[in-house]
Amino acid sequence: MTTPAAADNHHVIQVRGARENNLRNVDVDLPKRRLTVFTGVSGSGKSSLVFGTIAAESQRLINETYSAFLQSFMPALGRPDVDGLHNLSAAIVVDQERMGANSRSTVGTATDAYTMLRIVFSRLGTPHIGTSGAFSFNLPEGMCPRCEGAGQVSDIDVDELVDRTKSLNEGAITVPGYAVDSWMWQVMAHSGFYDPDKKLADFTEQEWEDFLHKPSCKVKVGSNNFTYEGLVVKLQRTVLVKDRDAMQAHIRAFVDRAVVFRTCPECEGSRLTKAALSSRIDGVNIAECSAMQISDLAGFIRRIEDPSVAPLLAGLRELLDSLVEIGLGYLSLDRASGTLSGGEAQRVKMVRHLGSSLTDVTYVFDEPTIGLHPHDIARMNDLLLRLRDKGNTVLVVEHKPEVIEIADHVVDLGPRAGSNGGEICYSGDVPGLRSSGTLTGEHLSHRAKLRPEVRPRTGALSITDATRHNLRNVSVEIPTGVLTVVTGVAGSGKSSLIHGSLPGREGVVVADQSPIRGSRRSNPATYTGLLNPIRTAFAKANGVKAALFSANSEGACPKCNGLGLVYTDLAMMAGVASVCEECEGKRFTSEVLSYTLDGKNIHEVLSMSIEEAYDFFTAKGQARTILGRLKDVGLGYLRLGQPLNTLSGGERQRLKLAIHMAEKGAIYVLDEPTTGLHLADVDQLLALLDRLVEAGNTVVVIEHHQAVMAHADWIVDLGPGAGHDGGLIVFEGTPSEMVEKGETLTARHLREYVGA
Repeated sequence: MTTPAAADNHHVIQVRGARENNLRNVDVDLPKRRLTVFTGVSGSGKSSLVFGTIAAESQRLINETYSAFLQSFMPALGRPDVDGLHNLSAAIVVDQERMGANSRSTVGTATDAYTMLRIVFSRLGTPHIGTSGAFSFNLPEGMCPRCEGAGQVSDIDVDELVDRTKSLNEGAITVPGYAVDSWMWQVMAHSGFYDPDKKLADFTEQEWEDFLHKPSCKVKVGSNNFTYEGLVVKLQRTVLVKDRDAMQAHIRAFVDRAVVFRTCPECEGSRLTKAALSSRIDGVNIAECSAMQISDLAGFIRRIEDPSVAPLLAGLRELLDSLVEIGLGYLSLDRASGTLSGGEAQRVKMVRHLGSSLTDVTYVFDEPTIGLHPHDIARMNDLLLRLRDKGNTVLVVEHKPEVIEIADHVVDLGPRAGSNGGEICYSGDVPGLRSSGTLTGEHLSHRAKLRPEVRPRTGALSITDATRHNLRNVSVEIPTGVLTVVTGVAGSGKSSLIHGSLPGREGVVVADQSPIRGSRRSNPATYTGLLNPIRTAFAKANGVKAALFSANSEGACPKCNGLGLVYTDLAMMAGVASVCEECEGKRFTSEVLSYTLDGKNIHEVLSMSIEEAYDFFTAKGQARTILGRLKDVGLGYLRLGQPLNTLSGGERQRLKLAIHMAEKGAIYVLDEPTTGLHLADVDQLLALLDRLVEAGNTVVVIEHHQAVMAHADWIVDLGPGAGHDGGLIVFEGTPSEMVEKGETLTARHLREYVGA
């Protein structure tokens, strides 16, 4: 009998002594070439183990194989806090980070579908116009000369730059930085091209032209020579070329007012040259193909038969079919990548890997079911299994029971969150999890029940003839004073209906998952206003001023300016952050740290979790009220001083909700609030939504989670499909009516869920 090769022994990834974040010396073995799902409540340590330890170390080891020169351009990755990681394979992280907001990146360019389409048109299009580059809006030979392939042109609204009723001396220029007597104003006022006392409305055509559009030229003012250029010319050169996000807030606000984008009149938004648009296959040009819904484009490509490009057509068909299968058939190839939701972006990235010929790779997914209807989850599961069956190790952080059910192996972390988590509660197969007695095991078959009776509505919010995106003249009444769930498959028009109609109305509060604008200094304490009562309490207890207890003010450590970290800019290399030696990362001066409140200094208080701080601030004051709200939205495990940029989308949404909870009689619009919530936490969320309704508010939730649907007073279901197959209301009524007589996809899944 032959002895097995030594290579066969490397069939598990071994993690030994992982201590990243809240992990407590975790040891675990993960089977390779299998699908492993990581479960546990929010903050239990799943991400620390999967992303912060396994994926991070794999990435670091791969980077180390590059030359020192190449490494100098890569971010310096620190080694995770772990004793040993054995048998790792290259890890590919497929996360929910939005795809770059570069206007030149589209679904077509991000998946290579557009590249394949360009080659097909360069071979089969008539008239024949040259290489595939002639069909690219990102290359000089294919881009529309007017808009340079952007599809839009920017015009400056002159009336946002000047007040025509005034003269220059009266302050006619309203652009930031051009106040009377400022340097820029002086060059214009003393240029000699027009009279600074003359009202702009009275300028001759030539004066107006010189004032706005004169190209750069030298002028003499007194004994000095200056460079003069028209106001619009100067703004285009100095302000409009900058990246919008890099601008100061007041400049950004000015640019948003003054610059108007409109569809390019030459290419009509198609981004391409006239020649590229003239070339057609079966009467259709490449821009029309890109604008088609992907499911329709797949049908169009299937009808093209030509032996000269047969392998390419087969590859393109397979790619388009994968996009349809993963539930993205409603998108089009010309859709800008930056407009995709986190879940859509993750699925687009996933398709790229499905077609890859790499195997024996570790794929790491972060809640791939976000934004998916139960109907779409089954298709997502097939994809995860297909990746595994190609010989890859698939690691998934997930809460949905439908995904946990298909796992080969489950690792459950807990038992709770934050400092009460970070341990392995169970590692094994799914039947073992059910009988393990862990929180996840107990909740796996837990079902929310339909309401015995729904609450009475107090009125209605009317939406009439909504046509945004794929909506087809939708009119609907959203009841007030109750909990309404808006549901439907991904791409059916839910967000278009609610976000396109409700925000901006009086009393409407939108809490979504978008990033919170804030620096690395922002944390839950500063964002919620909690720091004020805490600083006041410290100041009162020690007889000193409150400003000392702010790391952004007088009490900040002078070496790191209250950041706790020192950022070293290494010129050509990536910057490095190291813990400040003076305050040891505590952010405050030693004098401030000597003041205490009930035996704790300000650093120790900011290191507390919200749960601990709630027990610490026993007096019924403002601090306890805010902490109570944060606890109610399920964020009890967050630290008061945790930087906001480390929060997930679901956590950011719940933080925004906590802030708005003080408002009475409001209309709350929530977008998938169950994101990132463990099955056990969903019950807590439902109780919170009930409390909001009982306090006299209206709650409108865009959601796919069946527990939330079952718990609702009213359901609005959009569909029947996605994209142009959606955009209609296919059901409105109570959950009981939906279960009893609903015919939609949602009704089928809800019926199954409540066991009716």
